[in-house]
Amino acid sequence: MKIIISPAKKMNIDDDIFECRTEPVFLEKTKELMNYMMNLSYEECKTMWKCSDKLAQLNYDRILDMDLNYRLTPAIFSYEGIQYQYMGPKVLSQDAIEYLQENLRILSGFYGILKPLDGVVPYRLEMQTKLIKHENKDLYEYWSDEIANSLFEETDLIINLASKEYSKCIEKYIKNQPNTRFVTCVFGELKGDKVIEKGTLAKMARGEMVRYLAENNIRDLTQVKMFDKLDYKYSEEKSNDDTYVFIKSM
Repeated sequence: MKIIISPAKKMNIDDDIFECRTEPVFLEKTKELMNYMMNLSYEECKTMWKCSDKLAQLNYDRILDMDLNYRLTPAIFSYEGIQYQYMGPKVLSQDAIEYLQENLRILSGFYGILKPLDGVVPYRLEMQTKLIKHENKDLYEYWSDEIANSLFEETDLIINLASKEYSKCIEKYIKNQPNTRFVTCVFGELKGDKVIEKGTLAKMARGEMVRYLAENNIRDLTQVKMFDKLDYKYSEEKSNDDTYVFIKSM
């Protein structure tokens, strides 16, 4: 079983908290992207990133000084988004961290796919980014099926806790893997008969789900359904074999 999640835009450097154990599997392709961005102007990078002047300058400076082998932070401790805050990697037990290293995979526009203890540097490159002056129009085309195939080699059961922006790079290739099961977890509220997902609450729940899986050493889908954090409960009625729906009580 492998769990997939999205990265976060905000990242930090902390090379003291935990030792990096592994190297990103697609580091050579990451180097290609780094070199590509180094040859873009500030204005081109800002246009590609679609962000404020402040963020553009921060990340452009990072690109100019980037060294993929220096001051590395384990991926799970580098990302600072809401999902990671609720996952709480800094307070997880050693056993839970080992579980995540074995079972969790972080999808990334820059690194492709990461294990939690892969060493990374801060970057800005979302998966949906449109590339400028590149032979590929976007990162989906750049990575093609490589991220998906790397995951398929590891498992035939994928628990999807990633956003659509990132899960797309796996899900579009599932049809070529008839023996691989891809189960998406949805966290929402009932509005009449409809299940409505709210962005921030969904990110919180995804983080709590990862934490639950790690702390309880979950290995099968029956136990996934038992998740009940943040007042979410599994809905048999709204779920099917490919989608597990968790409804928040009001």
